[in-house]
Amino acid sequence: MEDRAPEDLHIPVLAEEVAEVFRGVEGGIVRFIDGTVGMGGHSSSVCREHSGTLKLLMGIDQDPSALLMAGKRLDSFRTEGRAILVSGNFEDMGRLAAEKGIEKGSVDGILLDIGTSSLQIDEAERGFSFMRDGPLDMRMDPRQGLTAADIVNNWDEEEIARVIYEYGEERKSRSMARKIVAARELKPIDTTLELCRIIGGPRHGKGIHPATLAFQGLRIAVNRELHVLQRALPQAVELLRPGGRSAVISFHSLEDRIVKSWFLKVGQLPKGKKNKYAQFSKLEDEEEDLKSSHDVQDSELLILTKRPVCMYVCMK
Repeated sequence: MEDRAPEDLHIPVLAEEVAEVFRGVEGGIVRFIDGTVGMGGHSSSVCREHSGTLKLLMGIDQDPSALLMAGKRLDSFRTEGRAILVSGNFEDMGRLAAEKGIEKGSVDGILLDIGTSSLQIDEAERGFSFMRDGPLDMRMDPRQGLTAADIVNNWDEEEIARVIYEYGEERKSRSMARKIVAARELKPIDTTLELCRIIGGPRHGKGIHPATLAFQGLRIAVNRELHVLQRALPQAVELLRPGGRSAVISFHSLEDRIVKSWFLKVGQLPKGKKNKYAQFSKLEDEEEDLKSSHDVQDSELLILTKRPVCMYVCMK
């Protein structure tokens, strides 16, 4: 895998739609933050399309493997000093930007493409997929302590059920938690396929695998994904200049609700009064547009444009 070019491994989701969002920034893109740079697909597009105005693009990622791939993809812009890569989590976006000399209110565009990447899913040893046998890991940052194995082997039954229900939105969470606790009394649960077999059973009336939502819940818990997103959104607004735009690509309803709630909060007047400066909508990706990428089945692009006098626009 390491011998293949990043652009051969990954085509970013909603690439053209994201590009169109930032084409609309008045005054052009001079400073840009990609909070989830991944393999650099969106960032390389921004660099190429805005090469005439771009002075600095900062790409953030907590996954060392992703940063290596992004570095290859952005090599020419890094050589010119117009692209820098930072190891970290986008929940610390404000601090990381300040460390690189990027002031609040000075950024033209910010992108958050949240969720797992094909790089993480395709590597069995990362433990994200129940389609490949690997250790129960699920850490986006392999340097952090908590793993999925820690949760299923050490947390009590009630907490495991809560994680699967709240973060996976799985109605059979209590039954799954009971099976997990019963199985670990015989031996530790060490691998993805082992957990998959324990959860087991067909799902009636749905086309998804029985383990899908449970694995989602565990992954979100391991990486604190919803907490991270809630911390990052206000920082993005603070970093944007008037007229700048922040775009968020979300992949499931939990993320979607958090982003919508925040964008509506900054885009509407109190008590639901209509704000002539603000509107909210979303861009949904069509299924045929995703056939070249196996990252997601459904995705949404949510955009926020910062306006003077603390007015915000959320638009399609």
